[in-house]
Amino acid sequence: MIGAAIYAIITKDLIFATIGTSLISLALSVIFYLLHAPDVALTEAAIGVALSTIVFVIAVRNTKRYEED
Repeated sequence: MIGAAIYAIITKDLIFATIGTSLISLALSVIFYLLHAPDVALTEAAIGVALSTIVFVIAVRNTKRYEED
């Protein structure tokens, strides 16, 4: 999870940064499931991984893909 967060901050390609943030949400939903909170895990997976990733990809697609230096 920490590695995906560092990767999302460091990368210049915004699509890969979006994938990094979705990996963070996916890891967080697994942690919630392991802590016996399946309802929170399902919500995090649905909103954090799926919906947020779709919104970010649409936003990046409508702008430039690479960050300016």
